[in-house]
Amino acid sequence: MSPKIRILVIALSLGFGLIFNILTKYFAALERPNLPLNQYWGEGKPPADYDQPKDLQIVRPFFGDDIIEDLSNRIGVRNVSLSKPLEDVNFEYGFNTNYLKSVLKYWKDDYLPRWREREIFIWQFPQYITHIQGLRLHYMHLKIYDDVKEVKKMYPILLLHGWPSSVREFYDLAPKLYEGSEESNIVFDIVVPSLPGFAWSQGSSKKGMGPAQIAVILRNLMLRVGYTKFFIHGNDWGSDIGSHIATLFPENVLGYHSTSCTLNTPLSHIKLFIASLAPSFFVPQDYTHFFFPLSKSVRSFLEETGHSHLQATKPDTIGITLTDNPVGLAVYILEKFSTWTNDTFKTLPDGGLPQKFKLDTLIDNVMLYYLTNSITTSQRIFAEANSKEHRQLNLDRVVTIVPTACARFKGDLSHQFATDFQLANKYLKLIQSTYYTKGGHFAALQEPDVLYKDIIEFVKKAEKYMI
Repeated sequence: MSPKIRILVIALSLGFGLIFNILTKYFAALERPNLPLNQYWGEGKPPADYDQPKDLQIVRPFFGDDIIEDLSNRIGVRNVSLSKPLEDVNFEYGFNTNYLKSVLKYWKDDYLPRWREREIFIWQFPQYITHIQGLRLHYMHLKIYDDVKEVKKMYPILLLHGWPSSVREFYDLAPKLYEGSEESNIVFDIVVPSLPGFAWSQGSSKKGMGPAQIAVILRNLMLRVGYTKFFIHGNDWGSDIGSHIATLFPENVLGYHSTSCTLNTPLSHIKLFIASLAPSFFVPQDYTHFFFPLSKSVRSFLEETGHSHLQATKPDTIGITLTDNPVGLAVYILEKFSTWTNDTFKTLPDGGLPQKFKLDTLIDNVMLYYLTNSITTSQRIFAEANSKEHRQLNLDRVVTIVPTACARFKGDLSHQFATDFQLANKYLKLIQSTYYTKGGHFAALQEPDVLYKDIIEFVKKAEKYMI
């Protein structure tokens, strides 16, 4: 072999070796990180007994008439100073103030006079407070009676909401899971926590509590209430947190069901581009429009995620703006329920809100944020999830070995960049993937019957993997 050929062979070997190392660095699956299981997130230094289980407390907060009267006055004053929308503009510039006036009138003159009735509705399920890792944690807990367990199969399930939602998201779904149906002999013990920083759950006093750390807290909650093995359903941030629980603690998770399937890895981005070149080879032909054309998905994503950049960088600034500002808070939240349900709703004068939601439902959710003064603490999850420390965990590159299901609703933006072709690298047992042309981001509120059946079908499939 001539010296030139020998040098060429050595150079090619080094080049291929370098390429292999680069591909391994950016594409290979990573080991599970070891997160602290009892990290303290409360104020100041941890007390000596902060990690000791406390008695569970039944919670029934009462908001006085003076608070409700003050809220009514704030809504009324703000209503008279709203700017007129541009001519021929509906929700394209944001929440249309003409429609907003009718929402505020309903809130002030119809909803608030019935507040005690709404309180009874909100507290219809058993709700508790406990303390975990230095934080006060609120959750709903529906337990199946022993006599029912004798004739039905019972599994615990953890239901996780996101932003700008709350436990209110699951008020239609939870009874279906709890009571079961004639078609299924499966029922559930249900735990629905308010995420830390949301509603009555205390926000962290320290930096660094992102979705992975919240996953540890909520896994500890399930152990606290007596469940060592359970199913998870998550939406939005609840989906991210549920995925992390399934990834970090597979020994505790029977299956993970999501309506917000996402994946953010270099390999995933490459595979999405490949799929965009020939969509029908990678996505069932009837559902390629859920993802492609890619240009439309990117445009919709950019239009609808301005809040995410703001809250990931300066969550307290916008939080202060919305605090003690019920009208601003309502607009900021309700606008998401419009276009995250169907992006074409922005062309409608009412944002399409009455098509999928009752006003009482939407205002219930806003009231939980307003009365608990939790908008700022709820938004900090965006900043923590995008911190350098949280990104370095690279949990999207750590495989999830538990049975997984992905339910996609057409109006939701969150699934647009995660085909099964991509998800297969992360979720090694993706045993169910479904597509629904109706519904959007808040499927538990919009299509509870469809979602219930999807979860039941997933559990039946996941049973085959149980030991």
